Amino acid sequence: MAKQDKQVEAITAMDQDFAQWYTDVVLKAELIDYSSVKGCMILRPYGYAIWENIMHNLDRMFKKTGHENVAMPMFIPESLLQKEKDHVEGFAPEVAWVTHGGSDKLTERLCVRPTSETLFCDHYANVIQSWRDLPKLYNQWVSVVRWEKTTRPFLRTTEFYWQEGHTAHATAEEAQEETLRMLETYATFYRDYLAIPVVRGQKTDKEKFAGAVSTYTVEAMMHDGKALQSATSHYFGDGFAQAFGIQFTDKNNKLSYVHQTSWGLSTRSIGAIIMVHGDDNGLVLPPRIAPIQVVIVPIAAHKPGVLDKAREVAATLGEQFRVKLDESDKMPGWKFAEYEMKGVPLRLEIGPRDLENNQCVAVRRDNGEKTVVSLDQLDKTVAQLLDAVHAGLYAKAEQSLNSRIYDATDWDTFTQLIAEKPGFVRAMWCGDLDCELKIKEQTTATSRCLPFGHEAIGETCVCCGKPADQLVIWGKAY
Repeated sequence: MAKQDKQVEAITAMDQDFAQWYTDVVLKAELIDYSSVKGCMILRPYGYAIWENIMHNLDRMFKKTGHENVAMPMFIPESLLQKEKDHVEGFAPEVAWVTHGGSDKLTERLCVRPTSETLFCDHYANVIQSWRDLPKLYNQWVSVVRWEKTTRPFLRTTEFYWQEGHTAHATAEEAQEETLRMLETYATFYRDYLAIPVVRGQKTDKEKFAGAVSTYTVEAMMHDGKALQSATSHYFGDGFAQAFGIQFTDKNNKLSYVHQTSWGLSTRSIGAIIMVHGDDNGLVLPPRIAPIQVVIVPIAAHKPGVLDKAREVAATLGEQFRVKLDESDKMPGWKFAEYEMKGVPLRLEIGPRDLENNQCVAVRRDNGEKTVVSLDQLDKTVAQLLDAVHAGLYAKAEQSLNSRIYDATDWDTFTQLIAEKPGFVRAMWCGDLDCELKIKEQTTATSRCLPFGHEAIGETCVCCGKPADQLVIWGKAY
């Protein structure tokens, strides 16, 4: 078991150094490798397989709601980016510019897309003429570039992968409905596929997307109590439409501007999976997005019949689940540690004694619980166990979230909670930008959102003491 011990000890303990633990996991679980381009990561096959499963399931949800996939160019002419003032100012510090084509200087600089609002708007201006052309429900799966000063795999990188939805509607009501519908889609996806509970809410004006009328967010809490903005949905009103001239003839034969939305989820979601579910042995993956749902480890594989039965089980289960049979000559203990590191939800052990009893041993990754399973009922039992793993992960994450949401009605309590209690703090806010900036400056906490469905916990601002009617969740964040 020495190799198993060494494998586990190779990860820094979470409570000793959470940042180092995170780096250890993404490298040793072979999710990423660092590239020769500063701030850009290489998604290795195992990491990309997680992203593929996220894409596949989320894309199916989008298509059920009528959305179509498109592909926009990677480059944006500077003149196009300049059309919406707030938008260009918001992204200016992060933009990468192409100035030459070969050895020739370009007549106009090209921006490497940090996001694609301007491209979609330019296209919509060309293809939308009548109310019959609406709504336009588009999405694309691409990478984008934002020149980050400080990077961390999955959480903040110069280039990252995401989907960005862009829709155009005939009325403000339709666009607002779409904005909230997609926010709920993200919350459902996080719950049903990633086993992560989220807080839904609206961003303050300071934190909203550049050029948006309003921005909505789903916020998740990581193991260390910090927040992760996990997906956002934006209502644009007709501001972009006016800047780009996106007009249509309405049912009354009058020219009107469209109302737009934009919404996105990125590879940052993989960072959330790692930091919400992981433990000191490595990754713990939710079964519905795990590249390998079941790993089969033969015990005493040299004994007659063991490998044959393991192969038979792998073939049968492989029709329903993502299965790996490890036939390598590594010791079983080493294999156990390796697949624990990789977060495989369920391990099946098959040895000579199991053959005699027509059974195998199933081990859950989330809690280590062992179950003796009849081979005759294996497919049903595996399905039940994988659902149990998902439910167990969600329940644990939900308990962790709920137990670390605190209330503060005065400044001293607020600052003490932020300093001493990792988590979210609910507190009233007067709506004044100066108070929001003071809180960030003095505590490093930011407004995460104005949460839906939360009642007021006082009548005065936690910062200035003036009358307040807005409840805000505050917290430190990635």
